[in-house]
Amino acid sequence: MTSTPATTAAAPTTDAVLVLSCPDQRGIVAAVSALLFDHGANIEESQQFDDVRTDQFFMRIRFSVSAGGPDVGRWRELFADVAARFDMQWQIRGVADPYRALIMVSRFGHCLNDLLFRWRSGALTMDIPAVVSNHRDLEPLVTSYGIPFHHVPVTADTKAQAEARLRDIVAEHDVDLVVLARYMQVLSDDLSRDLSGRVINIHHSFLPSFKGAKPYHQAFARGVKLVGATAHYVTADLDEGPIIDQDVVRVDHRMAAEDLVRAGEEVESRVLARAVRWHCESRVLLNGDRTVVFS
Repeated sequence: MTSTPATTAAAPTTDAVLVLSCPDQRGIVAAVSALLFDHGANIEESQQFDDVRTDQFFMRIRFSVSAGGPDVGRWRELFADVAARFDMQWQIRGVADPYRALIMVSRFGHCLNDLLFRWRSGALTMDIPAVVSNHRDLEPLVTSYGIPFHHVPVTADTKAQAEARLRDIVAEHDVDLVVLARYMQVLSDDLSRDLSGRVINIHHSFLPSFKGAKPYHQAFARGVKLVGATAHYVTADLDEGPIIDQDVVRVDHRMAAEDLVRAGEEVESRVLARAVRWHCESRVLLNGDRTVVFS
């Protein structure tokens, strides 16, 4: 009688993503590749871009290391000298390490509902420690997912107190990213600066043509043929931060105003989800008033 040899489990690996930007110069790729090679890393995906407009170089590398090799913390130590030599802005994260994303919403729930579903199904590399809203309309939806809901009402007289509470929530939950999923309040200049590069907003792409209330109804009255959405990082300039993603859908004369609203909600949800996913996969790098997206 023969026995079957015991199956040996595959040794776990370290999977990480390195993203960097720096002034363009010779030797960047060689230095980074040599460091990874010298410490046993295998490059699995590499993307780079040289912006001749700003003379800045951008790079994203996904790499793996067999068991016993450097972990993510050690890679950060190893990379520090190369980063200093080339004056880099850089980050190394584990591929599976989730971003801690705080979602903010008002009364329109389509983007929130879409993000919660994608999060629950594992399609987004993020944790959602809390949802903040200035209204209670969507509290039942949030609590059905087992996520803490914070009601932080905002008026002209209480805006400063509300933002102080928001800062407390961000600190309490060690938040990496704030997602404005149709949050209908304007963040102050100070808060926008303090969270620079960490807040993603979504809005319709009719701006600046149709401002204010019921933009889809305004667009319907003008007979528009395209409905779109824009996801961008928040800056002190309202709705003018660096753009991460945009998309459009065609509409026509047969559609009522409510049909335009539904089309808009669908494209807003889709664009915001893509922007959040790319951010949480370390695919978006800031480039002044623009972004580099390694999609």
